[in-house]
Amino acid sequence: MRKNILVATTAAVLLITGCANTGGMGGMTDTQRRTATGAGVGALAGAVLGSATGGKAGTGALVGAGVGALGTYIWSNNMEKQKREMEAATQGTGIAVSQTADNQLKLDIPSDISFDTGRADIKSNFAPVLDRFADGLRNNVNTDVRIVGHTDSTGTDAINNPLSLQRANSTRNYLTSRGVGGTRIQTDGRGSYEPIASNNTNEGRARNRRVEIYVGERQR
Repeated sequence: MRKNILVATTAAVLLITGCANTGGMGGMTDTQRRTATGAGVGALAGAVLGSATGGKAGTGALVGAGVGALGTYIWSNNMEKQKREMEAATQGTGIAVSQTADNQLKLDIPSDISFDTGRADIKSNFAPVLDRFADGLRNNVNTDVRIVGHTDSTGTDAINNPLSLQRANSTRNYLTSRGVGGTRIQTDGRGSYEPIASNNTNEGRARNRRVEIYVGERQR
């Protein structure tokens, strides 16, 4: 394992330096630097994953590099404006608004705001938040949107997996009904597989029943 991580680290360094011009990393544009760094981090993560699953570190590094290089977003004035608007629109609701490490705007929406237990229809107090969110998306068309639904561990995968996707799709359908292009929005349902709290308490299960929305602005 240690030997494979060393190989991965070497691959990451080579990927980063290989993207630079003869002037070094300092001679790169901001976009090139972010892409190179993402490729290097992706290489390291891919190699560790490859080694953990019995694969070859070098192969994992190359796959990870591709993933890292593709995940480049910018944090523009438009993104900062939308973040401030969503913070104002969600104040006191329990919805968390944040900027992720890879420059995406993230909305973490608990179930008491978004959906009733076992249901996938938008609750009335969630609709005004989505209305304001849709305004920001229409004003910044150069963004990708990803909506991920989650459940707690109550019930079976046969119930939770489709329910989590249905909730993500309901959120997307509401946004498209407010004029946001459907081709910009990807949805995913993770069932109960990615908890953020213990499923052994009512409070923890409530936190795990959530929808996450990510918005990333593409480099022009």
